Amino acid sequence: MKELVIISGKGGTGKTSIAASFAALARPAVLVDCDVDAADLHLVLLPRVVRREDFVGGRKARIQSGRCTACGKCRELCRFDAIRFDGPGNGRVPRTFRVDPLACEGCGVCVEFCAEGAVEFLPAIGAQWFVSETRCGPMVHARLATAAENSGKLVTQLRRTAAMVALSKGLELVICDGSPGIGCPVIASLAGASLALIVVEPTISGLHDFERIAKLARRLGVPGLVAVNKADLNPALADRLEDAARSIGVEPLARVPYDPEVTRAQLVGRSVVEASTGDAAEAITTLWRRVAHHLNECAPT
Repeated sequence: MKELVIISGKGGTGKTSIAASFAALARPAVLVDCDVDAADLHLVLLPRVVRREDFVGGRKARIQSGRCTACGKCRELCRFDAIRFDGPGNGRVPRTFRVDPLACEGCGVCVEFCAEGAVEFLPAIGAQWFVSETRCGPMVHARLATAAENSGKLVTQLRRTAAMVALSKGLELVICDGSPGIGCPVIASLAGASLALIVVEPTISGLHDFERIAKLARRLGVPGLVAVNKADLNPALADRLEDAARSIGVEPLARVPYDPEVTRAQLVGRSVVEASTGDAAEAITTLWRRVAHHLNECAPT
């Protein structure tokens, strides 16, 4: 099995548009949306959920009002201002303390120092993850709970599930729409992948962000390639980006021009290569052929 991870130094560079096009060109493949903070691959691929699971991403404190004596030790020690003095009375005190679940960071200090043992430490459901069917193949994705954050643990769960789906269906390719940036979810998206395609924009910030993500991929031992999206908006900076890529051992593969057809395709739930034969569709098709050639040279994961 080969795993291609499409990443970027920041959000909004167009990696999801390219990932959706690759899904159409490579079909069937297993698709993974690891950008759970701002998941949008489903808007183009229109998945039909066939499996749904809760993801437990940590623990949250909860005060048992019947055992609380309103001593206030929990509020005194809480560094996240998550303790509220507006819980129900219990016959001993007219009001008790309670934990605001949206503010609680799950540190457990209140659990350890409550003399009455009134604080429970319960598993917190941070997201739901799904296995779905799409016209391009199976898709693994997730939706965060209210105020929850993406994590490397959740991304790892998605990738592990995708690998199991690929094995069960006899598919040889996993295409992962990775998280942007260089944080924990990105590291979890990249680690152990066969190949990384870095999508960049021809801007000064794009150049800076590219250098950071390219160095991260190299540190993790993942071979990197680069594609400049909307390259015709600033050809001079596109040149600088490609020169910077070569200097750190990342091969530039293609330039994708700005094309309104990309947005028009998305509005009807399609990738640009399915809905258009314009400049962007042609460039992305060429990009896919070149990426596929590099994937064929990679060892299976």
